[in-house]
Amino acid sequence: MLNRSKIAIIIPAYNHGTRIADVVQQAVLLGYPIFVVDDGSTDSTAETLATIKDITVLTHPQNMGKGLALQTGFTATSKSSDWAVTLDADGQHKPEDIENLLLAVKGDNRSIVIGARQGMDGENVPWTSKFGRGFSNFWVRLSGGPQTSDSQSGFRLYPLPEVMNLDVQATRFQYEVEVLVKAHQAHIPVIEAPVQVVYQKGQERISHFHPWKDFLRNAATFSRLIFQRIFNMWNRK
Repeated sequence: MLNRSKIAIIIPAYNHGTRIADVVQQAVLLGYPIFVVDDGSTDSTAETLATIKDITVLTHPQNMGKGLALQTGFTATSKSSDWAVTLDADGQHKPEDIENLLLAVKGDNRSIVIGARQGMDGENVPWTSKFGRGFSNFWVRLSGGPQTSDSQSGFRLYPLPEVMNLDVQATRFQYEVEVLVKAHQAHIPVIEAPVQVVYQKGQERISHFHPWKDFLRNAATFSRLIFQRIFNMWNRK
């Protein structure tokens, strides 16, 4: 069993003013320390967070990317916690499903647990999310990472400080796929647990996905990882 007194929740946020209050308030009810990383928001996110009690807000003066926001959260939580749960601020995840992630860890196993989103065939799920998940799963595996069903899920349980010692170079959304590859190569187990997913309709949905820009960033990250894998294999010969 995990030591639940050593678990903290990290919520990276960027311009999630219309959703952040509900997400954070649901998380607070679970009784774990909450760290929200405001990654340079320019909307009402900061003002909304200031009205919520019993949380710690960490602020980037400008947008630096989800990967760096997570690392800021890891650094802060590692001072008092041994594990960190990450979930998105857009309302896609149900904080109550944290229990599924915790129950997936058996004994003293120091695993990364991915919240594998169920119901991704729903009518409100955009085709980009459906395609992106399969695309990412394939390239994570080709890059030398683990076989997963949902490598893009941001709902995860991370063991600290193991994840902080991985040489992850990506600083934005690509951090979450690269950390899986580096963890697998470092022999840190990567497992999955089922979680719910909620996609709001149309304009109600908050997304910072930019098809062309993020495609190029993904391509650059996977190209680097594949090159590193080939180079390492060549050196071992």
